[in-house]
Amino acid sequence: MCLAVPGKIVAVIDEEPLGLPRGKVDFGGIRKEVCLAYTPEAKVGDYVLVHVGFALTVVDEEQALSVFEALKELDQLEELKETAT
Repeated sequence: MCLAVPGKIVAVIDEEPLGLPRGKVDFGGIRKEVCLAYTPEAKVGDYVLVHVGFALTVVDEEQALSVFEALKELDQLEELKETAT
């Protein structure tokens, strides 16, 4: 099953290969690099909804934490660890 997962932007990466903005996003202790091209308004501290390495939208913190707690309860966070880079 594919789904988008909320995460918090912890860094914006300045070098932009191919002109695509990128950032480091924290998913409950698991950090991944994601493309921020679809969310140019996103900044460090914002929560974004990420699907296959692309931040799709900025979400509020309460909504992000609610989804993250549900994933923890369903034991779905292990999938993130397996694909962490």
